Amino acid sequence: MKTVSRVLNQEPRVSQDTRQRVQEVVDRLQYKPNLSARSLASRRTFVVALAYDNPSRNYLMEIQGGVLDACRARHYTLVLAPVMYGEGRAIAELRELANQHGVDGFVLTPPLTDDMDLLAFLDDAALPFASIAPRIPRGRIGVTVDEHAAVCELMDHLITLGHRRIGHIKGPPTHGAAEWRHAGYRESLRSAGIAYDPALVAKGEFTFESGVRGANQLLDLEDRPTAIFAANDDMAAGVIRVAGERGLRIPHDLSVCGFDDTPISRHIFPSLTTVRQPTRDMGRTATLELLKAIQAPDHGDMVRMDYALQLRESTAAPANPGT
Repeated sequence: MKTVSRVLNQEPRVSQDTRQRVQEVVDRLQYKPNLSARSLASRRTFVVALAYDNPSRNYLMEIQGGVLDACRARHYTLVLAPVMYGEGRAIAELRELANQHGVDGFVLTPPLTDDMDLLAFLDDAALPFASIAPRIPRGRIGVTVDEHAAVCELMDHLITLGHRRIGHIKGPPTHGAAEWRHAGYRESLRSAGIAYDPALVAKGEFTFESGVRGANQLLDLEDRPTAIFAANDDMAAGVIRVAGERGLRIPHDLSVCGFDDTPISRHIFPSLTTVRQPTRDMGRTATLELLKAIQAPDHGDMVRMDYALQLRESTAAPANPGT
């Protein structure tokens, strides 16, 4: 019985041959674990909550898909936990969720990953959690990507094409990602000997609508940019919308790039140059690290995941090189 339990719960200490033979019987019998009995035997609920306060629907759907993949593979139930960031509201909502559902642990997305009061509450309550892209990964479990380096590569692509006036639409200041991406933008300009111009930076909120507002602000400039780097794909899609309304051809009149490589980057026209974060894999990996910590305290790691530049149709050399 213990061996079968270990196989079903994806635990170690089972040989590959034994694991395969047990799994073959499980598949043949179409056996499904009894969740109530499982919970009583292990004193766990086998429920994981995904906590979020993130305006990017495309990003959240990808993360959610990865978390769900991991939960299904380990026979866990996923609960979605939309919460309000700031002023202690997240703590109250997660406390209520933990009391109602008895969740075994939480997967946190930005900006909740950087809410120090919330993290302290989870630590004090001995509630395991995994963080996706936290500002301070040390001593935590979850996943992270070198977003600063990724933006430097993306900006180097624009600069190599000949762009010198490059606009940037930032993310909200509560997100570590917005800070890293803006820092990468500034460092790339500095390395190329291009002066930083605050007029070329617009505030955004990681939403399509804020991308529209930021694009209008930047394209209203007398000396408008020849390229715009939006800090995520949703905002970049807003830039492409505004450019089309103004009769600007992309990429001939304006190059546009984003970040994340969510499905919208491939579905819009022209397709979007962006940085691929393995977002679904990030959700899956963070959840697997959380489940390690649930099964055995002091287990689980902070996993650094790779990124990849996706060069598509929305970037090209400026019509007037050197501008």
